[in-house]
Amino acid sequence: MVLLVQRLSKLYHKLENHYHHHHHHQAEVDALSASLQAFRSDVSNCVNQLLHPKPGSEILSFSWIQRCFELLPVINKAFLKLVGDIDYPLSFWDVASLDEYLNYGLHLLELLNCVTASLSHLAQARLSFAHALNLVESSPSTAIEHLKAIQSQSSSKDLKGLVRNKEGGEGKLSSCKERVVHEALMEVKSVGLWVFGVVLATLSGETKPYLEIKQVIVRFNSALLIDVDSCVFEVMVEKGETLKEVKELNSAANSLASAILSGKTSDAAMDFGGKLGVFEKEMDALEKQVDALFSSVLAARNELLNGVWQRKQ
Repeated sequence: MVLLVQRLSKLYHKLENHYHHHHHHQAEVDALSASLQAFRSDVSNCVNQLLHPKPGSEILSFSWIQRCFELLPVINKAFLKLVGDIDYPLSFWDVASLDEYLNYGLHLLELLNCVTASLSHLAQARLSFAHALNLVESSPSTAIEHLKAIQSQSSSKDLKGLVRNKEGGEGKLSSCKERVVHEALMEVKSVGLWVFGVVLATLSGETKPYLEIKQVIVRFNSALLIDVDSCVFEVMVEKGETLKEVKELNSAANSLASAILSGKTSDAAMDFGGKLGVFEKEMDALEKQVDALFSSVLAARNELLNGVWQRKQ
């Protein structure tokens, strides 16, 4: 009888321990899930602000592109906050997640280089227009030659190849925290790459970069972009809209060319000069933003690499 009581008592303790362990584990899973949900909600709010351009601005304008780029540091900050909230510093991560994060940083740097190339194409057109404005009085026929509309630039770069990633990785996650980091990283990559697809398409006047990136991020299965992406798709692909400032500048250049032919240039030249001034100012601001982003992404990536290197020591 005593033996039976002892056995039952042992079994009871075993069950009680299992019950407490299970409940503690469940509480941890719930807390992690709540942290991931809060992160997704933060990112979603930031992304959906793009649906509301500032007054006087519109989707596919320089100021809207700047707002797209402003998302990148904000979302990275939200991601690092999540990593802090779940108490899972980078030094604890699996190699696969670290790799994923480092590769994402590398992709951003490569995509920023693509943006710089697109901007230099616009900068050349800007110079040609400025030259035309100087020649209106002295050499009208040469001025007309320089007033050719800014054309869309087709990129030979294969963005899908540029940002392609190794498949898999998800089945081998070592812990609940690792899974949270993995899922959050998929959201960060999804939004980050989408931003570049949209920006490169807007600057080049070609939908190809946007559609290519859409094909890449479809496997990340992110629900956060649905609203803003359907809006961009409608404006850019279905309606064929292009960058607002390019449209306005091309229209003013066309008017000035017509005015030169009819001999009444002063109003058209003033209007064109004004539009060109705005274009230059907006472009300079965007170039500064791109340079600053490149520096900060590079610095963060180097810091991370140093951390990884120290970990291996």
